[in-house]
Amino acid sequence: MKTLAIYPGTFDPLTTGHLDLIHRACGLFSEVIVAVAGSTAKKPLFTAAERVAMIKQVTRNLPKVEVVSFSGLLVDFMRSRHAHLALRGLRAISDFEYEFQLAQMNRKLDPEFEIVYMMPDERYTYISSSLVKQVASLGGDVSAFVPKEIRPKLTAKFKRQSRGA
Repeated sequence: MKTLAIYPGTFDPLTTGHLDLIHRACGLFSEVIVAVAGSTAKKPLFTAAERVAMIKQVTRNLPKVEVVSFSGLLVDFMRSRHAHLALRGLRAISDFEYEFQLAQMNRKLDPEFEIVYMMPDERYTYISSSLVKQVASLGGDVSAFVPKEIRPKLTAKFKRQSRGA
C-alpha cells in the first residue's frame, strides 16, 4: 500500500533534527513531501524559495522525498495533494501542547486529517531552528546543528545582515 506523508514546517533553517526525521520517514512511507510554509508569522530569515532550494540540495539523494512550498492552510495543501497524513516532530514535552492544539484544529477543519508524531534521535532533541539562528547570529559554530550544505548559507546570511545589506 502506497503511503504519503506530508512533513510541514518553516524549516528556517533545516536542522540535523529535521533531517533525521526525513531520513526515518523514508523508511516508513512510500513518499514524503517536505512542505515548506511560505506564509508564516515567524518572519523567517530565509525566503521560502531559499529554504526549498536548501532542502532540495540536502535531500537530493533521497528519491522518496519531494520538497515544495505552500501557503495557506495545511489542510488545504494536503487536500490538493490527496494526502491525509501529516508528520510532525516532538522534541520535548514542551512541544506537545502546541502540537496537540494544532492537530485538533486541523482535524476540526478536515475530519480526515491524521497526524503521526516522531521523536528525533536523542542527539537532536535540544536543537531548534530558533536556537541555531541565535548561535549563528552571535558568530557561533553551528556545524553540529545543520547539514553541511546549509552552514555556509546561514553564515553568509548573518554576515550580510551585520553589514546592513
